[in-house]
Amino acid sequence: MTESATAAERTELGRAVRSVVPRSSHGGLSAPEGRADPVTLLQRQAVTRLPDLVPIRYGRMAVSPFAFLRGAAAVMAADLAVQPHTGLTVQLCGDAHLLNFGVYGSPERALLFDLNDFDETLPGPFEWDVKRLAASLAVAAGSIGAGRSQARETARAAVQAYRESMRRLAALGELAVWYERIDTTELPSLLRGGDRRRAEGRLAAARRRDSLHAVAKLTEVRGGRRRIVARPPLITRIPMPDTETVHAILDGYRETLPEERRELLDRFRFVDAAAKVVGVGSVGTRCFVVLLQGRDADDLLVLQLKEAERSVLEEHLPSGPHDHHGHRVVAGQKLMQAASDIFLGWTSGPAAEARHFYWRQLRDMKGSAEVESMTPRMLQRYGTLCGTALARAHARSGDRLAIAGYLGGGAVFDEAVADFALRYATRTAADHARLREAIAAGLVDARSGI
Repeated sequence: MTESATAAERTELGRAVRSVVPRSSHGGLSAPEGRADPVTLLQRQAVTRLPDLVPIRYGRMAVSPFAFLRGAAAVMAADLAVQPHTGLTVQLCGDAHLLNFGVYGSPERALLFDLNDFDETLPGPFEWDVKRLAASLAVAAGSIGAGRSQARETARAAVQAYRESMRRLAALGELAVWYERIDTTELPSLLRGGDRRRAEGRLAAARRRDSLHAVAKLTEVRGGRRRIVARPPLITRIPMPDTETVHAILDGYRETLPEERRELLDRFRFVDAAAKVVGVGSVGTRCFVVLLQGRDADDLLVLQLKEAERSVLEEHLPSGPHDHHGHRVVAGQKLMQAASDIFLGWTSGPAAEARHFYWRQLRDMKGSAEVESMTPRMLQRYGTLCGTALARAHARSGDRLAIAGYLGGGAVFDEAVADFALRYATRTAADHARLREAIAAGLVDARSGI
């Protein structure tokens, strides 16, 4: 569709896609015959990772079907790729499960709710993110004791929120869409009783999770100098890099920041660094925490340097516009988030390996849901919030009028994706069991409880 297309023409373009990929078809899931073994896919992904840490990843994924789903973005991408898709392209998160949404501090120090993980981001069909979110909600609902009908309703409500938000955004102008954000000050008012008190507690905790909080948790003063404390295997000391290497990496990162942020970064100096294990799906990738000091010993900043590998979506979709995977992650995050970390940038490692990395603050008023402490009702409300946030993120990069035209005013798409979510929850339980069997048979080395 050309830039001169009218709003009505763009909407009609979306409606026309229904004849190629009916909305009701999204409830289907391809038969497992001929499907790649999920454990094999995970092992293939582990080839580029640190071998000493890969067993931690498997151990974390083996805890539950929900933990497996979190780490199995590559498995779900392969499953989605064999389904018909709309071709209505947006910047995908690529791993839009419910724990990759959360709160964080904007540059203006407002606490926002949004997507917060972009390691797999890539342009692709909008429904892939919607289906991953819906499936994660169905799996999570089962993990806290909800029955199948309640799990389905939780997934359906999130998809409905996505559809209704996309239709609302389609009626707004470009700047209005760009300025959209979810301010968390309004969230507790949507809840009642114990759910509201729990939400208020989580938001208060997030506001305290800043750089000073990170410094207090990660460091101590030894011999008059502050150092990151080792807690193997999750935080490990590394040989102190030589000054030249530090400056080369920081200079490369510095060049990817806007001019005013370069000025700010220049006011800090390197103090210490350590390797850190993060997340579930990311375990085994190279990740470091870097301690910097500003005007004095009390003015400290903790940045995270995280490896960016090839997106799991690139196996199935055309590569995006960025050759550097750190750049891909940063550009995708800035495109999708309402506001982003002021220290977000990218760099390459030492020339001998030339790995790709991106930088961000380790903690910047960040917080995410604790599924195990949620009631089914609270999970459903949380899911609708995620669906709303996902629509806003997609509307910034895709043709929101065409997507809204495809989705329509009825519940056909909602019901279909809810059916898919239940089917995928069943498949995830089987995949999780397959991983546990491989561990029990000694085919996969896993370290539990870490």
